[in-house]
Amino acid sequence: MPTRTSLESQLTYRIPRIKLALVKEKSSSGTRFAIRTPSDVARFLEPLKRASEEHFVSVHLNAKNEVIGLHEVSHGTLSSSLVHPREVFKAAIIANSYAIVVCHNHPSGSGITPSKEDLDTTRQLLSAGRILGVSVIDHLIVGPASGDDSVYSLRENHPMLWEACTL
Repeated sequence: MPTRTSLESQLTYRIPRIKLALVKEKSSSGTRFAIRTPSDVARFLEPLKRASEEHFVSVHLNAKNEVIGLHEVSHGTLSSSLVHPREVFKAAIIANSYAIVVCHNHPSGSGITPSKEDLDTTRQLLSAGRILGVSVIDHLIVGPASGDDSVYSLRENHPMLWEACTL
């Protein structure tokens, strides 16, 4: 019977080992940005409002709701992007995020009302977050308009999604 050490070396040879690492890019500011309202996130993601294709991002938060990271989950086309919980939560787990806020833009200027797919994606992410222990604080949609018409909070406008997830 092989010893544990020789078995580990045999497995290492046959099965590639995987190491995960978090690489933090340099920040221009040492201060953390606190998130209190959907407008705070919208100000933080201002450049997303002007993007010409749809982007889906996750904003990673610590327990004080301070931004500890930003991850571009998907970069899509003019009218859609593919989103799967695996990609949304992979970076959040590696970054040891307490919670996330997900956000995507509607670049076509057709408004920031959620589609059926947006609502379905939110349900799926809320369910996955509950299982993984990473809260989804909100799902925001931003658009090219200015002021309050430039951000749509699914949590504020569809609170039943969050209520259903806590049952």
